[in-house]
Amino acid sequence: MAKDQLQVLNALDVAKTQLYHFTAIVIAGMGFFTDAYDLFCISLVTKLLGRIYYHHDGEPKPGILPPAVAAAVNGVAFCGTLSGQLFFGWLGDKMGRKKVYGMTLMLMVICSIGSGLSFGKTANGVVATLCFFRFWLGFGIGGDYPLSATIMSEYANKKTRGAFIAAVFAMQGFGILAGGIVALIVAGAFKNAYPAPIYSVNGNDSTPPEADYVWRIILMFGAIPALLTYYWRMKMPETARYTALVAKNATKAASDMSKVLNVEIEAEEEKIVDVKGNNFGLFTKQFLRRHGLHLLGTTSTWFLLDIAFYSQNLFQKDIFSKIGWIPHPETMSALDEVFKIARAQTLIALCSTVPGYWFTVAFIDKMGRFVIQLMGFFFMTVFMFALAIPYNHWTKKENRIGFVIMYSLTFFFANFGPNATTFVVPAEIFPARLRSTCHGISAAAGKAGAIVGAFGFLYAAQSTDSSKVDAGYPTGIGVKNALIVLGCVNLLGMLFTFLVPESKGKSLEEMSKENEGEEENYGRETRGENAQTISF
Repeated sequence: MAKDQLQVLNALDVAKTQLYHFTAIVIAGMGFFTDAYDLFCISLVTKLLGRIYYHHDGEPKPGILPPAVAAAVNGVAFCGTLSGQLFFGWLGDKMGRKKVYGMTLMLMVICSIGSGLSFGKTANGVVATLCFFRFWLGFGIGGDYPLSATIMSEYANKKTRGAFIAAVFAMQGFGILAGGIVALIVAGAFKNAYPAPIYSVNGNDSTPPEADYVWRIILMFGAIPALLTYYWRMKMPETARYTALVAKNATKAASDMSKVLNVEIEAEEEKIVDVKGNNFGLFTKQFLRRHGLHLLGTTSTWFLLDIAFYSQNLFQKDIFSKIGWIPHPETMSALDEVFKIARAQTLIALCSTVPGYWFTVAFIDKMGRFVIQLMGFFFMTVFMFALAIPYNHWTKKENRIGFVIMYSLTFFFANFGPNATTFVVPAEIFPARLRSTCHGISAAAGKAGAIVGAFGFLYAAQSTDSSKVDAGYPTGIGVKNALIVLGCVNLLGMLFTFLVPESKGKSLEEMSKENEGEEENYGRETRGENAQTISF
């Protein structure tokens, strides 16, 4: 591409906010609504799965998933997500964003339904089928990360691009909230229709046979929003930046965006030429020099964030049980337990998770990505240590509400912080031909962190006293020490944030240096014009 920016790209950068921006946010955002619902709804039903399939007559406590099974059920979708992020991220740069976008959504629809229809003659058979569908569900979800972020960044204007990408990601908060609400409705309806005694009164009758439908309905519900969005995804045109900069078809890019923006745009086919040294691939010295530290910054911060974020999200029910906010399982029926877990997670989502996302939307283009991410990691560290160090204080009955408030604040600053910015920045700072791939790599690093969190916290949070650990688990380091470890992880995330450049108010081509040749860019870098700046 020549140094002068293509008219179609400039038109996108300076376009006023209009209907097509909001349409794109809704279409891409509904994918993320479904992603979050599908990933996090499993934590609402794992206790129920244990009661149904791993109950032993005469035991003083209800059945729970064995350690290996619990780790698989909680973590297998993340393994699929990691794979999908790498594969679909690469495919989005090779085939185009639009062509791949529909594939991911249909995979999510099919596997959401398949998860709810999991079958088997034995408990392990049901779990194996569930894990199979959860893996491929995660694979589809993984593709949604790089594609949604890249599409939104390439459609947006530079003034409000951060808010638009963050708004897509913020739909995750509504997905988490919807999971809790659906579980409340389904569990509440079944609880009223099929009353059951608490476990300590009658262990067998405390889990009515109809409870097997509850977890299936909750999991299958995730197919509905994805299915409703499919038609509109297929109607979206390919992004102008991919068409012009990667497919090298300025005429098509101008035609597509003329319809979207309702303005005449000159094709400028003669400007589609390769600048010397500016067609490098991912595994090259040029990429390493220009973007190596950037990629290290986006991958490391997302990895560290997700260790803490997914540990908190997936196992908040266990933490709430340990501090006594959710009653002991033997004092509840199976459906009552699902209802109370869903109620707790819905309150957390409503009071801290959802507001945190939308605070980012409101302030990201004012404060900048760097400041929000640094601030978020800082306060996550502070509140995690504030929970962990005086942990025994928080376990006392009169202090439980204080614990929940502090715990909610860690969620708030995760979402008004790195959980949003780690999604936004990789979609802005890499070249168009590698943008989806690099976002997929960054997101996959995040899911590697989620896997560490999902598997590691499950074991680490077990009591140091062997008489108090859950059945089948070895002794761990205890919730207090596990929270201290998560605080240290957040502190590392704050340090690695300094590798991430600020992209506020800059065009995508300015950030990725696609307007410049290799020699010109190298000279600029040696003069230190690419230094990190902090702006409010």
